[in-house]
Amino acid sequence: MVLSDRIRQQLGHILGTEFRFERLSSAKWNKGEADEAAPGGRSRHIDGRYYFLLQKDGGFVQAVSVVEPMLTPSEKQLVDLMLEAYRQQEKRPGAAVHSEDERKATLLRGWIDTQIEQGHADAELPDTLTTGFPLHAAQIPLLVYGDYSDQRKATYQDLKKLLETFFDGPIMLVPLLDKEWLVLGPESLLQEGGEGEEETTEDMLSSLGHALHEMLATEWVGECHIAVDYPIVPAKSLLGAVIKLREAMTLGRTYHVSDNIHTPWRLQLEKLLHGIGEEQKQLFLERVLKRIDLLKDTEMMTTLEQFIALDCSVSDTAKKLFIHRNTLLYRLDKFKQETGLDVRTFHHALLVHIALLLYKVTKRA
Repeated sequence: MVLSDRIRQQLGHILGTEFRFERLSSAKWNKGEADEAAPGGRSRHIDGRYYFLLQKDGGFVQAVSVVEPMLTPSEKQLVDLMLEAYRQQEKRPGAAVHSEDERKATLLRGWIDTQIEQGHADAELPDTLTTGFPLHAAQIPLLVYGDYSDQRKATYQDLKKLLETFFDGPIMLVPLLDKEWLVLGPESLLQEGGEGEEETTEDMLSSLGHALHEMLATEWVGECHIAVDYPIVPAKSLLGAVIKLREAMTLGRTYHVSDNIHTPWRLQLEKLLHGIGEEQKQLFLERVLKRIDLLKDTEMMTTLEQFIALDCSVSDTAKKLFIHRNTLLYRLDKFKQETGLDVRTFHHALLVHIALLLYKVTKRA
């Protein structure tokens, strides 16, 4: 694999130092000191320079090198990740060459992975990664998880083109874990509400998530989940945003399996409950409900969930469930007789709400 001048120059521009393409004999390469931190032993310390392996060519090695002290350990890891992306791309028959924005996204992904592995949660992006990136303006962070099969795997360029059409302008796309994508959209979308509308920021972000989900489910590769949060300045808060969005995605898919849009501000109680041990969850259910088997009744479960979701409104719940008001009252009275809990009172409604959330993640008896 020959590293083109454009890619060599790109590395130099992003990391602020000069890279050099070289062809070494295998004997000279093997005499170099291997970097144990490099994946697969692909990097060497040789005569004051640091060499990144590109490929072995008979009795020679093709590599790209840089003066040893010019890169930090984290920057070396980023270069390794970028070159690995090239190697994997070349292995795919007929695969197109990575675009410049995809290579930049690969560097960001590598930095995020490294920080999380090291246990960091609030690190700011280094200057070497913000140069040439649109990361200093406030943007809306969204995490997209595609529920597609491996046979229908999405490509970076196809998804980016689709998203730019949806957002009607440039966006930033970063592939994270398998089937997981970070999207940074323009904050200006929150100022585009219609005249006279009194939507909150939370309402607008939720609406954006629903609209994006509808588009992706139709135009992309099928069903997906989306987590969205308040705007951030990526250069300062990208790492924290990814961690927070992943948490919202996990909580939403655990406690609200029928939902596709997950927002941190609506999952505060779920976050609190998630840290409780399994034994304590089970004990709470047994003490509060007394008869857990009641929740196996789908009709009763749906009735309670809708009643609580609609702020304990009898009229709204009856309309939502397409049942007569008296039918709803009969079900609520029946639940009260069996458990002693009257969900028409705030205190009992709160206990039942918590019990319903815990029941979803506790082994059914």
